[in-house]
Amino acid sequence: MILHYYIARRFFWSVLGVAVVLAVLMALIDLVDELNDYPHLPFVRVLGVVALRMPEANYEILPLVMVLASAALFLRMSRSSELVVLRASGRSAMRGLVAPAVVALCIGLLGLAIGNPIVAATAKRYHDLVNTLDGRGSAILAIASEGLWLRQGGETGQTVIFAARASSDLAILYEPNFVDFAPDGQPLRRISAATAHLGNGDWALSDVKIWDLSKGVNSEATAKQLASLSFPSELTRDRIIDSFGKPVYVPIWELPRFIAQLEQAGFSARRYAIWFQTQLASPLFLVALVLSSAAFTMGHARGRNTGLSVLAAVLMGFGLHYVRNFALILGENGQIPILLAAWAPPVAALLLATGILLHLEDG
Repeated sequence: MILHYYIARRFFWSVLGVAVVLAVLMALIDLVDELNDYPHLPFVRVLGVVALRMPEANYEILPLVMVLASAALFLRMSRSSELVVLRASGRSAMRGLVAPAVVALCIGLLGLAIGNPIVAATAKRYHDLVNTLDGRGSAILAIASEGLWLRQGGETGQTVIFAARASSDLAILYEPNFVDFAPDGQPLRRISAATAHLGNGDWALSDVKIWDLSKGVNSEATAKQLASLSFPSELTRDRIIDSFGKPVYVPIWELPRFIAQLEQAGFSARRYAIWFQTQLASPLFLVALVLSSAAFTMGHARGRNTGLSVLAAVLMGFGLHYVRNFALILGENGQIPILLAAWAPPVAALLLATGILLHLEDG
């Protein structure tokens, strides 16, 4: 038990050291990029933009941190002959991997439970802030249990659009309602239709009814009905899709409800479902990366090219990460099932690393 605690403590400090070094490097690089993008922005505000970007960036490189921290730990133990002493005491080298694997699993679970919601909040805030600084405005779409909400407009006023549901390609809204607002926030008119087709620069409405919401006007008495109406719009299908945002913008605990709302509104939620399952499988993937890195760096330091061992461990980690991303692409395209795309790469990586370690142990 004391031995496991000793190795776990050393591995934790190794993870922390690598994470801090990479975080500082990424922060400096990102700071330079943001200063180039927004030269007229105050330096303090640029620091705020960089701070919002850092949680997502560090969350994305967590697999690399695990690979480098594992390599650093086992290389130090090899050079100090601690692994030799471990084997001489009658203990298997595989038992020495239990502590790092448990630490990696705990870090993965904490990152999933606590880090993921923090990343979702800061990443969404960063996305909206950058859009505002670039003059593109914030998100224009929201999904709720009762339907779909859209927003369009500019300096002359805003239009809020509500639809009970939409087609999967976002080209058609069913039972839409358009409410025009003046720049001061006063409602001007409401338009109800059976369907709304998004065209090039306008909405083509059918079976339309229009209410005048101006002050002092009897809206129902002055209501007009039309067979069709063209409603100007600056929205495009790509802009609406972009407003969904990345799955990382949704906290892990809210993803099941968000997926259900998307499906209820008639949209495909496959992308979000795969992201959800991938996040659940991420702790297992981190354990697999620790074991795969150990397979190349646990040998005796004498008579071995240390740089080549570290390079092999890093390349192995990148290879596993590439296979994982490739499986996710296949899953998003519907070529393989969601659970297979999310869970097969971590499980296969874990079995591969375990097999290599067992082979080296027998040898």
